[in-house]
Amino acid sequence: MGLRLELGLEFGAATGPETGEGDCMEGAGQGVIDDVRRIAVLRANAIGDFIVTLPALEAIKAAYPEATLTLLGTPWHADFLTGRPGPVDEVVALPPISGVSAAESGHAAPDTLIEELRRRRFDLAVQLHGGGRNSNPFVRRLGARVTAGLRTPDAEPLDRWVPYLYYHHEVLRFLEVAALVGGAAGSLEPRVEVTGDDRAELADAFGEPPPGLVAVHPGAKDPRRRWPARRFAEVADRLDRPVVVTGSLEDKDLVTEVVDAMRRPAIPLAGALGLGALGALYERCDLLVANDTGPRHLAAAVGTPTVAVYWCGNLINAGPLVRTLHRPLISWTTACPVCGASGVDFTVPRCAHDGSWVTDVPVTAVLEQAEDLLTRGGVQT
Repeated sequence: MGLRLELGLEFGAATGPETGEGDCMEGAGQGVIDDVRRIAVLRANAIGDFIVTLPALEAIKAAYPEATLTLLGTPWHADFLTGRPGPVDEVVALPPISGVSAAESGHAAPDTLIEELRRRRFDLAVQLHGGGRNSNPFVRRLGARVTAGLRTPDAEPLDRWVPYLYYHHEVLRFLEVAALVGGAAGSLEPRVEVTGDDRAELADAFGEPPPGLVAVHPGAKDPRRRWPARRFAEVADRLDRPVVVTGSLEDKDLVTEVVDAMRRPAIPLAGALGLGALGALYERCDLLVANDTGPRHLAAAVGTPTVAVYWCGNLINAGPLVRTLHRPLISWTTACPVCGASGVDFTVPRCAHDGSWVTDVPVTAVLEQAEDLLTRGGVQT
């Protein structure tokens, strides 16, 4: 289904009439629920997917400040969030469950897990995961007094729900869910606090970042969202700043390609830092130049200005909501450059080609926005 499927594990149908046309909810009305002491929130996918839920999680926590908010996530959530200030009080790392914490089929939720979660006696269970075809049945099995979340027409209803329609910014989508249970929006910009442990890990692995450092992140899980490595190299060279090129271990060849293509020296950093230390590194950078990817969300969440290349459809769902510190450059390619298959028609299957869909974004456009942020924009004001 084109680039639309890169924001999470589960979306369900995006077209067709909603059940109960004109009625966005079933069961109880909106508002704060009485006597809520334990809240479960399902969001068990990648870093960018989690970061866009933070304003909603903060709104829910503010509505129930005395309640324990448990994130039903994955092992990386537990590693990253344990001991980190924020709305999440604890994490339960789920095993692979198809459509919930794993994309692959064949992984049913273990009965022992469901029994363990039911023993926690959640008063409220919130689905911030997707359209609900797989996640709503899972959430309903938790036995919470009230359930709330998203729903496509083919998904089971929760006690309180709003319709899932694909083209909707994820931050705003999840704030709609928070409003179902009395959560009022505060900031629209996700924030992640960098801890002393993060900075210590950075110092051990990287040393003291040089002043004026610019980070470049050329990777993206979906290769169709990757701007060409040589273009990142050209932008980095022309900025005339110290440069670090970041990536996961899987991005090692891509990181090397950028560094080798540069005329000036740059620091390759593929898989050398944990997620918290990566946030600490970005915190020390004047700018990140990247694709649409989780590390861009992380950099923005720790307060670093970003310039990023976006495919137009993904910009609607996951682009930055402000322009003072964040500048998206938009590719308007709507069909596969190889075979012409549509990326915006939900009835067309995803073609087999993995070539970049964002090559129509020129170097000059990225460079212009990067220089503006570094010399006249949010960095100095």
